[in-house]
Amino acid sequence: MGYYLLAGLLFLASSYISNKLKSKFKHYSKIQLKNGMSGREIAEKMLADNSISDVDVISVSGQLTDHYNPQNKTVNLSQSVYNQTNAAAAAVAAHEVGHAVQHATAYNWLTLRSKIVPAVGIASKLSNIIIMIGLVLSGTGSFFGTNIFLLGIVLFAITTAFSIITLPVEYDASNRALAWLEKEKIVTQEELVGSKDALKWAARTYLVAAIGSLATLLYFIMMFLNRR
Repeated sequence: MGYYLLAGLLFLASSYISNKLKSKFKHYSKIQLKNGMSGREIAEKMLADNSISDVDVISVSGQLTDHYNPQNKTVNLSQSVYNQTNAAAAAVAAHEVGHAVQHATAYNWLTLRSKIVPAVGIASKLSNIIIMIGLVLSGTGSFFGTNIFLLGIVLFAITTAFSIITLPVEYDASNRALAWLEKEKIVTQEELVGSKDALKWAARTYLVAAIGSLATLLYFIMMFLNRR
């Protein structure tokens, strides 16, 4: 019962942040940049200003699907960011290039996150299944089931670590983006306020995910200790 209550609270928090983020981006998408630069142009200029010439800026489908891919060195911007000339598009485009700058400068937290990606891929697929199997078996008093439950917790801990490591990566990318936008006068002070607010709410999605993952991990650990 406690697990379902925790899951419900986390779902509500996540839904609130997600809806707020969409609302903020919709609002700041109405603030058109005085310089008329599109998200693509802003991304390309920031790359050039950081002497990065081996990263391409491409358009991808979907909403809020923007990301930097270190494997093929591409800044992927959703169509609403790639072509648009507003404060929200400027913030997102610069933020994603911030990740490219992190990659080019071997930013420690990004490097660490990249190294654990393979393990996270496996852990995210198996952790919940193994935890459920372990819970069922350990509920019968099986020592084997308790060990399976512990294995599931270890796998879940890997995904939690990834969520926590993601926080400094995302906040640093936003800080780099905002500093560049202001320094190069890409946006006016009014537009900068909108860009800051948009990125603040985007960062909160990662924050609530990390808090939720950590809270769930601690809950599983307490369950394990109670069953020993």
